[in-house]
Amino acid sequence: MGDLWLLLLLHLTIFHGVKGCLECDPKFIEDIGSLLANLVPPEVPGRTHLLERQIKEMIRLSFKVSHGDKMLRVLAVQKVVKLRTWLKNELYKVGNETWKGGFILQGKLLDVRQNLESKLTEILKNFSEVACSEDCVVTEGPILDCWTCLRLTTRCFKGEYCGEEDSRKAENREISLFLILLAEAVILGSALLLFRFCVFHQRKMKAIRRSLKKYLERKLEELLGVIDEMEEKEDFEIRK
Repeated sequence: MGDLWLLLLLHLTIFHGVKGCLECDPKFIEDIGSLLANLVPPEVPGRTHLLERQIKEMIRLSFKVSHGDKMLRVLAVQKVVKLRTWLKNELYKVGNETWKGGFILQGKLLDVRQNLESKLTEILKNFSEVACSEDCVVTEGPILDCWTCLRLTTRCFKGEYCGEEDSRKAENREISLFLILLAEAVILGSALLLFRFCVFHQRKMKAIRRSLKKYLERKLEELLGVIDEMEEKEDFEIRK
């Protein structure tokens, strides 16, 4: 029952779009699930959880490599088959060893995944360099698009398959960049105009305050002069 549940988990994982070069063939996924299930005795505590984690790690590895770089997207089907065979043989080797516990098994599977990641990355990179070169000489059979799982008849590639941006996307990016720069220029210009206005307004207010101060001082002097004249008149009348 537990193994059936694991196979169901595999199909659900594929259904949700987690695919890489190795997972495009559902039969391969089932084979890996069965091989991993045979590595762990039924009586081991937490067996289902252990297998679930290992299956997910194995599936995510191929997805991570092929989707991590736009240039690591296409690969000859023949090379994919060789990689699958190599991985199955490695799991057979692990299964033929004596069971020494879950931790030991996880360490061995980690080594297998690291070796698989290294091999897959190197093969994808080498194939892309040839398929995307100007003097492309790819003569192998059908090519697999690891992102869509479609088989391609094209032997040589360019554009997005080789990590190059689509011309329309590049043009849209340039337009977006221009609009962003234009908006920043408008904002900066508005800020400068506002600053100049504030500085001009501040200077104008200072001039107004100075003029008002002089005006008040002059009026105060005139008022004091009038008061002095009135006091002098009063003193003069008193003396009379």
